Amino acid sequence: MRIATINSKRVHFAEGGDPSGFPVVFANSLGTDFRVWDPLMPHLPGGLRLIRYDMRGHGLSDAPVGEYFMGDLVADAAGLIDHLGLKGVVFVGLSIGGVVGQGLAAERPDLVRALVLSNTAAKIGTPDTWAERIADVRRGGIAALADPVLERWFSKPFRDGRPEELAGWRHMLTRTPMEGYVGCCAALAETDLRDSTARLRLPVLAIAGSEDGSTPPDLVRETADSIAGARFELVRGAGHIPCVEAPEKVAALISGFLKEQGIV
Repeated sequence: MRIATINSKRVHFAEGGDPSGFPVVFANSLGTDFRVWDPLMPHLPGGLRLIRYDMRGHGLSDAPVGEYFMGDLVADAAGLIDHLGLKGVVFVGLSIGGVVGQGLAAERPDLVRALVLSNTAAKIGTPDTWAERIADVRRGGIAALADPVLERWFSKPFRDGRPEELAGWRHMLTRTPMEGYVGCCAALAETDLRDSTARLRLPVLAIAGSEDGSTPPDLVRETADSIAGARFELVRGAGHIPCVEAPEKVAALISGFLKEQGIV
């Protein structure tokens, strides 16, 4: 367990792979923690320094009370990378983690050499849909939303065929601190990065899941199409978290992307 104090908040992170290797930073999705990347890790190329962290309000990172802003989440990511003394990382973000990656690349281009945007977009949802989500969680807790959330996260074959794993992901979701969950919902509600993301000029791989009920493929493709030179890839049969449902396929896409950049 490693904890860094970033912007007066404690951020939980872990490192794996080669400590002297090229740094790759992973940011989790709403309602998960950095263990969401566990299935992917064994399939990535050797020689990489693999850094995963729990987003503010998730896992073992601090979950302050009150609305969060995307600028807070971007500053946390930047602060951690600065804390580790790194520049020019590959940033891999899933869902809200991918929104953070877009903001980080726009605000601190010195920190990001390339982006992998998994199941995300420059703008996700509307203020009204996120306000409704926040109200539902405040009223009934995260558990009340678990079934529809899991239906968006995972394909039906996964849900039907892997009940023990599904139960584990349900536990991760429902044990997310409420303040962290609604805080990040508030950050998504106020975020529209379409203009700044369209101005990005760095290598980008965008990944979508064909069965994703949260950020459908067309939404992911729209963001990819707005970035000059970005590549879009569809993982067929996977939902919102393909790094769990199809880790070998996602690892192959990331590995190929890293080879194109001369990193592996």
